[in-house]
Amino acid sequence: MRSAPPGEGIVIGIDPGVARTGYGVLRRCDPYPTPLAFGCIETPSNHRPARRLLEIYEKISLLLDEYTPECLAMEQLFFSRNVTSAMHVSEARGVILLAAEQRGIPVTEYTPNQVKLAVTGSGRADKHQVQEMMRRLLRLQELPRPDDAADGLAIALCHINMVR
Repeated sequence: MRSAPPGEGIVIGIDPGVARTGYGVLRRCDPYPTPLAFGCIETPSNHRPARRLLEIYEKISLLLDEYTPECLAMEQLFFSRNVTSAMHVSEARGVILLAAEQRGIPVTEYTPNQVKLAVTGSGRADKHQVQEMMRRLLRLQELPRPDDAADGLAIALCHINMVR
């Protein structure tokens, strides 16, 4: 039996943000994906914006180097009313895209509604519903916390479901 090369079947889901970037690492397994890691990259609000982006870049780079995923799935920028917030999130997305591109890791993007629909059956699901579905679908003992970490898992699971 051939062993899988590093990263084969591994997807990292990213919920980008400057204060908190959620991530989830899943391995495709039959019949259910296996969670390898999840959590958040948090940056202190008293750091300069460039320093916060550097911290996100460095920690995402460590994740990509450790798990060598076949794909990075990321939530598309959702732009409603707060232009300043959207600009900061887009900067975080930029350093994440850079880290993936430097390693030749393809990036696929999903809207928040696509992710919610794929993992809960409703594009209007709230944060708690996403957390609960991640607990159930990934056979976790507890709800993944904080909700940004659950979102990272949900984005990775959405990608796995979309490419089946």
